[in-house]
Amino acid sequence: TSLITFFKSYRAMSFLFGNRSSKTFKPKKNIPEGSKQHELMQHAAATLGSGNLRLAVMLPEGEDINEWVAVNTVDFFNQINMLYGTITEFCTEQSCTVMSAGPKYEYHWADGNQVKKPIKCSAPKYIDFLMTWVQDQLDDETLFPSKIGVPFPPNFQTIAKTILKRLFRVYAHIYHQHFKEIVSLGEEAHLNTSFKHFVYFIQEFELIDKKELAPLQDLIDRLTNVTTS
Repeated sequence: TSLITFFKSYRAMSFLFGNRSSKTFKPKKNIPEGSKQHELMQHAAATLGSGNLRLAVMLPEGEDINEWVAVNTVDFFNQINMLYGTITEFCTEQSCTVMSAGPKYEYHWADGNQVKKPIKCSAPKYIDFLMTWVQDQLDDETLFPSKIGVPFPPNFQTIAKTILKRLFRVYAHIYHQHFKEIVSLGEEAHLNTSFKHFVYFIQEFELIDKKELAPLQDLIDRLTNVTTS
């Protein structure tokens, strides 16, 4: 196997979304061909194609956990990027004045670097900050090395957990504030499959604290309490 699965899965995703797939929110993150991660992405696409999401998230035998988490983090960034790109016309400064996931959960932006003190901002602004921040992490070869033999940093798992925790918030916002539009666009099945895949992955490797998942806990319970994937 080799990291080419990535492109296959994204060609499939593009087909599912039809013409709207060109409307990604941020440029898609590609994984270099010939890299170890490219191999793993191919493996992931092949197992995803089987339809068994529980199986698809498991660490392939003999593979490095950091490589696997890195590949899947890129994959989820691209999926969320595409999903959010379909509803940007509905998620505006006027309609979503704060970044929220229902009335009980509001998120303020801080990256710990340029923005140290959390700032209150609209959902589109927050998601723009968030996706740009994630993209910068994914593009940083010292954090997400793509070359064979280049080690991951010792704190890689912590970095990945922070990225995934924040990407979850985009799913949460879409479900709570824009689900009606998702249904009207006929993208409900794509959103549910993408989120279910995300949930199985973070559960498999314990990547997000349960309290962070509270805005969608009922949905998570429904999606994962079924007997088949």
